[in-house]
This record gives sequence, C-alpha cells and structure tokens, in this order.
Amino acid sequence: MAISAQREGPNRYRLEIRGTLGKAEFDRCLTSLVSQIEDGGPLRLMVVLDQFDGWEAKGAWNDIGFYIQHGDAVGRIAIVGDERWRDLALMFAVADLRKAPVEFFRTEDAAAASTWLSKS
Repeated sequence: MAISAQREGPNRYRLEIRGTLGKAEFDRCLTSLVSQIEDGGPLRLMVVLDQFDGWEAKGAWNDIGFYIQHGDAVGRIAIVGDERWRDLALMFAVADLRKAPVEFFRTEDAAAASTWLSKS
C-alpha cells in the first residue's frame, strides 16, 4: 500500500506515503479522514513522503472536492520528504489556497516538523 494513516493523538494524524501514490488509495485515505473530521476536527496532519516516487498518472487528481468541503477542518499540515518534492507536494496540498498553514520539511528535519505541527 502506498499510503497509510495512523492516529498519533487527539486530532493528529500521520500519513505515510511510499512509492507511487494511486488515486483510489488516496481517496480511501481521505474517506477515513472525513470520519475523523466529523468526530471533531480540526485535524493536524504530518505527511511523510518515504521513498516517494510521485503520483499515478491516471486519475482525476484535479478534484478539489475534499478541500472545498473539509479544507477548514484541517488546522495544520507538515509535509516531510526529499527536497525534490517540495514544490509539487505544496501544490498538491493546495497550500496557497488554505487558511491553515502548510509547511514542507526535509526528511532530516522530521523532528522540527513534529514540533511545528504541535504549535498553536
């Protein structure tokens, strides 16, 4: 599986993405997060790109329905990965449109990402 989600605390989740991310897997993960949002957001997400190869070519990746419906229920996003993915990952997270802060951290700065995610 290219994506997995683990709860790390109240309203805090760690998404690990490995290899090539498929649209169907991504959608299943979002569905899981929606149920958590409905239980009492806002969520804080740590997204870890581990041996990440990018996104599957097929699929409607331009669908921003989750962002439109639930974007305000995400309080903070920290993306951790190889520097080469910085721009694409921030664009994928719709960082420029979100009210909530989204930051990218290099893999070696994962501890700093976790600290940043915990800030008010």
